[in-house]
Amino acid sequence: MHDISDLEQRGLPGVMIATTGFVTAAQTQADALGFGTIARVFTPHPVQDRTDDEMREYADGVFDSVVEQLTS
Repeated sequence: MHDISDLEQRGLPGVMIATTGFVTAAQTQADALGFGTIARVFTPHPVQDRTDDEMREYADGVFDSVVEQLTS
């Protein structure tokens, strides 16, 4: 979240990507940093022990959302 808020402060678009296990923590940290509406996308949780193919599937599943967040 710190990296994304730093990018935003520099005028560069950024999107925070995390798993659904961190939805509440992401909002709490975004609020604490003063960026409560920062762009974020969540993948299924957990990612540990996922195969490379499963991780590609997760990435493919959120790709359009990431692009949309970056361009809107």
